[in-house]
Amino acid sequence: MPLLKTKQALNRMEPGKVILVKATDPGSERDFQVFATQSGVALLRMERIDDIFSYWLRKP
Repeated sequence: MPLLKTKQALNRMEPGKVILVKATDPGSERDFQVFATQSGVALLRMERIDDIFSYWLRKP
């Protein structure tokens, strides 16, 4: 679900803007890496603190 919500948010954003996404699913690490590669969105940073995964993405 975080990836779907992220795609929807990115569609509403202007190019160059950055979004921070937080998730609890360990599989989201792979999902966001693949999404960034396939969509051209820049995955600026990934971080895991305890069970919270954070992703900073910039819309092209």
